[in-house]
Amino acid sequence: MSDFSGMEDLLQDFLQEASDLLSDVDNKLVDLEKMPDDRGLLNDIFRGFHTVKGGAGFLNATELVTLCHLTENLFDRLRNGELELTPELMDVIMAATKGVREMFGELGQMVQPQPADAEVIAALQGALSGEQPVVAPVAAAPAPAPAAQEAAPAPSPAADEPDWSLLHAAVAGQPVAAAPVSELITKAEAAAGGIAVTPAASVPAQPGQQAPASPYGRRATDRPGASPANARRAEERVRENTIRVDTSRLDQVLNLSGEIGLTKNRLTSLRADILAGKNDSETLHALDQAVSQLDLLVSDLQNSVMKTRMQPIGRLFQKYPRIARDLARQLGKDVELVLAGEETEVDKTMIEDLADPLIHLIRNAVDHGVEMPAERQAAGKPPKSLVRLEARQEGDHIVLIIADDGKGMSAERIRAKAIEKGLISEEEANTLDERQSLNLIFLPGFSTKTQISDVSGRGVGMDVVKTNIQKLNGSIEIRSEPGKGSVFMISLPLTLAILPVLLVLLGDQPFALPLSLVREILPIEQSRIQEVGGKETLVVRGEVLPVITLSRLLGWPREHYPEYGVFMQTAERSFILGVDSFAGRDDAVIKSLEDFRPKGVAGVTTLSNGQIVLILDMKELLTDIGQHVDIGSAVRALDFA
Repeated sequence: MSDFSGMEDLLQDFLQEASDLLSDVDNKLVDLEKMPDDRGLLNDIFRGFHTVKGGAGFLNATELVTLCHLTENLFDRLRNGELELTPELMDVIMAATKGVREMFGELGQMVQPQPADAEVIAALQGALSGEQPVVAPVAAAPAPAPAAQEAAPAPSPAADEPDWSLLHAAVAGQPVAAAPVSELITKAEAAAGGIAVTPAASVPAQPGQQAPASPYGRRATDRPGASPANARRAEERVRENTIRVDTSRLDQVLNLSGEIGLTKNRLTSLRADILAGKNDSETLHALDQAVSQLDLLVSDLQNSVMKTRMQPIGRLFQKYPRIARDLARQLGKDVELVLAGEETEVDKTMIEDLADPLIHLIRNAVDHGVEMPAERQAAGKPPKSLVRLEARQEGDHIVLIIADDGKGMSAERIRAKAIEKGLISEEEANTLDERQSLNLIFLPGFSTKTQISDVSGRGVGMDVVKTNIQKLNGSIEIRSEPGKGSVFMISLPLTLAILPVLLVLLGDQPFALPLSLVREILPIEQSRIQEVGGKETLVVRGEVLPVITLSRLLGWPREHYPEYGVFMQTAERSFILGVDSFAGRDDAVIKSLEDFRPKGVAGVTTLSNGQIVLILDMKELLTDIGQHVDIGSAVRALDFA
């Protein structure tokens, strides 16, 4: 194996550029399956493999060069009309791109790649010789098992049955004219650029076994000397530690830095004048102007620096058409993934942390959400299923939508399954409304799969989705209607670096609450407090809300009843948080507590007066309610900071 010592930077640059290029090739391959005669796509794909081969040759990655060269030759014959693109040949090509990506992983471990899978090489060579690739014998696609998105009864044909509507209005919670999800996605196809997927029968998976998407290829961990630990390390190496920034944004930062330098010089001059005894009104007015200008410039600089962290989410979206295509072929389904809003910009660190939740949701939609073609036709639907992945900015939040036109979910059946698995009691189930019932799929261990496969059935996927979204200070909401489809809506802050907060007081001690959870501020009259089931409640516009005092959440003694309430709403519950007073609103620059982080603390921020304030993690505090939460030690530690 060759040694890459002294070439680490060059290798990482190659892996970053080549990985982006290969993702683009994957998307074009999915497009090519829909338009096999498109010479422009064939030329683009040919050039992509040729570029990867050139970089691999410079690094002396012989096995990668061999694989790329064979695939490149195959595309050369396709674009010259010497070969016809068939689903079987596309499986071979997809296996080859998978092999290239596996070799990227080995290069990320600073070792030369192992030879490609012999079956893939043989299939490529056979295709170049004019042989039609032979697919392993397949059985009929397995009948869809009950899943986290429950098979629901066919919708009633009653004309007055409510129908849900445009996704944009759904996110805003506004009632609109009826339209099934399938129609909405179809209307968006032209603008978003639909990607078709050709279905094929699949090898049914036995319990505990994996059903391959094609007869070719193997995972990186199947290679000699590879291991899951090595694969994880390779993934960490390939994970980008750099960021691409538009030069115009850097120019803006440079200009602002220059103006701040000039203002600093002006303040230094005024300081010297004041120290020399010059404190007339003209000097003080000039000082006030200089300070105001500095405040404005620093705010602009902060915003400009934040923009350098923003990246188009399309860089994340580009990997999903291939994932949806492979899974659809494995399951014998006909699925089209529609992308929209790829130009929406998101914090770079957030893009990386969104990868796993979105993969889970897309796989969930293809596996659980949409039906088999025959089942869709029997229900009066087109055989092709539509899944939509969209991103857009709404105010200071980013909204991600994953929608399908499948069978939808039944809140009643989800409650029954949660009771059956012992996740909730019958008494608890009877108190849940439809929204809360749908949220039961996020419980750890919830799954309605009767058989475990490599796709689903272990009851961990949706739990991972919710946990990762909450780590990003975001929320996820489900809307579904049996027989028509489901929509998962993720709301995220625009950036993780700055968090709008509400400053509340408990005695003289300030705490920061994420403003995204705050719905209203209202006074609390103790005479209006009622006990329901031994718990304090307050009626707000006809809605009975529990009252939880901040002192109780933190485990502090309550000296008197709180005078004010903060109407807060998380993904799981709505409640009134009792506080003593308020200290205003602020945009907090979050600093993490690396060495000491008690439960219920998301981080710290510094106020304009220099005081350090804890930012509370309300979800964690509510989870630990009634238990001892050592916030006091954190506050005491800040007093000595």
